[in-house]
Amino acid sequence: MATIRAVTRKKKNKAGQLPIAIRITKDRKSTFLNTGQYIDEKFWDERNRNVRKSHPNSKVLNNFITGKLAEANDKVLKSEMKSEYETVSEIRNKIIKKKGLDFFTVADMHLQNLKNRNKHHQYDTEFGRLKKFKEFLGKDSLPFNKLDVTILKKFETHLLHRKNLSPRTVVNYLILIRTIYNLAISESIVDRGLYPFGKGKMTIRIPESQKIGFTADEIQKLENAQGITEAQQKAIHIWLISFYFAGIRVGDVLQLKWSDFNDGRLLYRMNKNSKLVSLKVPEKAIEIIENYKDESESNGLVFPQLNHIDLNNTEEVSKRTQSITRNLNRRLKIAAKQLGITKNISMHIARHSFGNISGDKIPIQMLQKLYRHSSVTTTIRYQANFINKDTDDALDSVINF
Repeated sequence: MATIRAVTRKKKNKAGQLPIAIRITKDRKSTFLNTGQYIDEKFWDERNRNVRKSHPNSKVLNNFITGKLAEANDKVLKSEMKSEYETVSEIRNKIIKKKGLDFFTVADMHLQNLKNRNKHHQYDTEFGRLKKFKEFLGKDSLPFNKLDVTILKKFETHLLHRKNLSPRTVVNYLILIRTIYNLAISESIVDRGLYPFGKGKMTIRIPESQKIGFTADEIQKLENAQGITEAQQKAIHIWLISFYFAGIRVGDVLQLKWSDFNDGRLLYRMNKNSKLVSLKVPEKAIEIIENYKDESESNGLVFPQLNHIDLNNTEEVSKRTQSITRNLNRRLKIAAKQLGITKNISMHIARHSFGNISGDKIPIQMLQKLYRHSSVTTTIRYQANFINKDTDDALDSVINF
């Protein structure tokens, strides 16, 4: 009799998280079904083989795992009821229905995984990209053996020259296709030998992007803003709070609660990767948030934009946050123009501005903590946009004679 259990695999992803899998064991031989979900080791309950309640999305993830277990158990029971003997590999192939799954079927699996992880903004973005890929192909299905370098090259050219998308945006489309292909390989739906990416095939090179942040003088213009509307002032307040806390994302700023502030520190869990963050509350930040105490409602939010929204409905919060961010960015642009700031401004520029001013003043390991990056390599790449002292000194040493 085969046994089925939810387990975590040992090989971590780039974010240091363990993959959650369904293990099928028969005759002391095991095979694994990848669920596409990853989790920090501390959130996995090995004894009960589920996600701990301390994880912010534990209920959703556990329901998802239960569904995968039920699906696998149903197929195993049907296999056991047959008279002929089946190995674990044969059982696994029947569960994943190895034959006949095309690229867009696996793409739907990928999108569903995003929904299960409450990645609603990413879901919307990638759903739109897949729709454009279908429009380019002129059909709703694509066998993996037809997804080759030629199609990928033509699609890249189409996006660059027909749709006039930026090279960085085009790379995002190709990364999505590669991600779905890798999911198909992990599920044994397609042979790795058909893989169209890599050296000598379709190579994905992320173009260098220029990240421009504000200077201290420009930020002081925002801090001392006069002659702007109340709505514009509130947009600047949210931007400054993001900047004061090392560029925390707008979605996290909008969900800050009064209960997150204790003993002069901000303690909150990031929505993007569920990391717990503890930061000192600067005096400048205190001066801003004190203005909003009278607007506080029963949900305890500091800023009022998400009042009257069910914060447990992650999809509704995501869509509302996107709408609010668009409005904030529009008001920021108007205010910046009135204040004589010529650089482009958006909520995300607050993060770039922190990087620009910190430059090479702060050790990279400390910046990694402030940015909440999982890898110091990510911090080094990010901060490279803003560290110019060495190159400036080198240039001066040559031309100043």
